[in-house]
Amino acid sequence: MLSSSLFGDMFGTAAMRDAFGDLAFLARCSEVEAALARAQARAGIVPQGAAVAISEAAAAVSANPASLDLDRLKRETENVGYPILPLVRQLADRAGAAGRYLHWGATTQDIMDTAAVLQIRDGLALIEADLTAVRGHLATLARRYRDTPMAGRTHLQHALPVSFGFKAAVWLDGFDRHAARLAELRPRVLTVQFGGAAGTLASLGSGPEGIESRVGMARELGLADPPITWHVARDTIAETVQFLALVGGSLGKIAYDVMMMSATEFGEAAEPFVAGRGSSSTMPQKRNPISCELILAASKALRQHAGLALDAMVSDFERATGPWHAEWIALPESFGYAAGALHQAAFMLSGLIVDPARMQRNLEMTHGLIVAEAVMMGLAPHTGRNEAHDLVYDACRAAIESDRPLYDVLLESPEVAGPLGAEKLRALTDPANYLGSVPAMIDRVLAGRG
Repeated sequence: MLSSSLFGDMFGTAAMRDAFGDLAFLARCSEVEAALARAQARAGIVPQGAAVAISEAAAAVSANPASLDLDRLKRETENVGYPILPLVRQLADRAGAAGRYLHWGATTQDIMDTAAVLQIRDGLALIEADLTAVRGHLATLARRYRDTPMAGRTHLQHALPVSFGFKAAVWLDGFDRHAARLAELRPRVLTVQFGGAAGTLASLGSGPEGIESRVGMARELGLADPPITWHVARDTIAETVQFLALVGGSLGKIAYDVMMMSATEFGEAAEPFVAGRGSSSTMPQKRNPISCELILAASKALRQHAGLALDAMVSDFERATGPWHAEWIALPESFGYAAGALHQAAFMLSGLIVDPARMQRNLEMTHGLIVAEAVMMGLAPHTGRNEAHDLVYDACRAAIESDRPLYDVLLESPEVAGPLGAEKLRALTDPANYLGSVPAMIDRVLAGRG
């Protein structure tokens, strides 16, 4: 789906495809091989001249990975089961005599894991930019509709009044936490991998050269040096996918709310109008919430990949016999779906059509029943909470059965109207007066944003 010529830009983005595509992967692998050679030259393991030649050959491939014999690479990868040996052969040919020092002491997983980490770094930068855009749109909505009342709903029924700004601020607060999570996971995730066949670096001897190679390799690539090989400690990869799934979950929540609010019976919000977007082949009146539908589908795919990444953590001994391969599916696709969902959300939120008048009409739909709690709490100091609850409960039943405003029914109840009076009762049955700490909480979420 992510590479589909029809659907690719609906579920993903070109930038993320570029970051995780085959050519980008080959370029990152070449960069890792060159970084290893330079680090080993400094540690005295391979000749300096060899490192220079290897770096030049790798740089040429990194700049133009399509210059590789891709058909040969594909055939050999299918035969070997992994792409690194076939890539090393072509790099070695380009490096000439220096090619004998290529991939010195490394194993396939060292190169692929480190290349994947470089792709993750690029992918997280794209995700961060998209998160920033979405957070900006949410902040605008929270600020603009801070005091726009609407019906708050629980179990799909009117509960208490909220404001649309409150709803947007709840969404925003979650995305602020995602931004914090992104900053926190980077130091754990962006680490180099170099351990050799079983993670021991034994092929480089028992001296300091092995660790020095890894430290230097990390420095060359701008990555952290882990204390120990992580061939079978896959928590950082799983954490990355879980993070993307969390972002997807929050996006799915927004999409679900907006889809419901755009239903004909609600009519409180709609996706931006673009001629022909969301139209039906048979029903000219339709304006389907296309971005929301795509976001919701992506959030479900991300949830499945989160489980797949957790499954991949359970591996055998010092090198896995198959769980690692599941990451090859989960990792790039998760970045793709997350980027696509964020892109759709940015489009949808940037031009979201909000209808305060319809929100007001919906708020008044139950003739004051939505603020029954306000009356109960206003009456409680006079009668006690339990008696106040029963009195207002009976009034609500009577209002529903007679289809009359709650205020009118309460005004006819001496036990209620007597202690409160008509003016106080009118104020208590006005939904706009029962927003509680909504404005203050919105302001706290928006604090410091300018």
